[in-house]
Amino acid sequence: MEKSLDKPLIPPYLALLLGVVAVSTSAIFVKLSHAPSPIIATYRLVFSVVLTLPFLLWNRGALGEIGRMGKKVWQLCLLSGAFLASHFLLWFESLNYTSVASSTVLVTLQPLFAFIGGYFFFGERVRPLALTGGLLAIVGSFVIGWGDFRVGGMALWGDFLALLGAGTVTGYWLVGQYVRQHLSSFSYTLVVYSATSAILVAYDLVLGYPLAGYPAADWGWFFCLALFPTLLGHSIFNWVIKWLNTTTISMGILGEPIGTAILAYFILGETVTLSQWIGGLIIIAGIYLFIRYNQASAKGVTPVEPKATAAPEKLA
Repeated sequence: MEKSLDKPLIPPYLALLLGVVAVSTSAIFVKLSHAPSPIIATYRLVFSVVLTLPFLLWNRGALGEIGRMGKKVWQLCLLSGAFLASHFLLWFESLNYTSVASSTVLVTLQPLFAFIGGYFFFGERVRPLALTGGLLAIVGSFVIGWGDFRVGGMALWGDFLALLGAGTVTGYWLVGQYVRQHLSSFSYTLVVYSATSAILVAYDLVLGYPLAGYPAADWGWFFCLALFPTLLGHSIFNWVIKWLNTTTISMGILGEPIGTAILAYFILGETVTLSQWIGGLIIIAGIYLFIRYNQASAKGVTPVEPKATAAPEKLA
């Protein structure tokens, strides 16, 4: 998808839309699997790495690029992998205690963290109308999940885990926004997914989760999680974050509850309520306002840069 670091091959906003559709399947596959949450997260990433490796045959320059990575880039990629591993562990575990709608709504509150992180780390300022659109989309997310929130008991614990998952995945996007200015999406994705897989496997071994002995159906869901929401979702976001910042990607991901609610209706038999339809329309309106009036989009699609970006040769 990326011939150079300077010019996108396809429109970034179209790529963002495709990625959002793909990640909408994530909660569904997690719910369908009966394996422990850490195992689901582990094999989602392990299978993603396995499916990515054959593409080295068509992108042999990536090996050289990875070999030239300096200490700082490796450290940042490991940090990104740690954020991603934490996100999957927290979110998948939350689905054991609360509903798909509640968990998905809370974990997609990433813009709240992205607004803050983008300002402090990249000096980004959001136009008032764009900020209004962002807040409107967040309100729409709560409208979708409001009737499904169960306050108290273990459901509240699940909601808390999902909220932590939103914070950790925002850290993952912020690190990626910086590193992707100096590293191709394929190399970045391969290194980060490999680091995430290693962290998750170590987590399983330390806590005694068995790595084998699961039903054939679970292995199928692991594969689906790797193929659709990861390779066709997160990997697209890793590519597009070269041109769209963390806040914009987080805003786009607010559309995930819409897709998840529709899929949950057809696959899990969950009801799509009037409030979910209304919330979905509010989210769409909010995302439109944000993209329409966001300062970056008003100036055209250009690579985002941190406030103090080291020269590529210092990072590589």
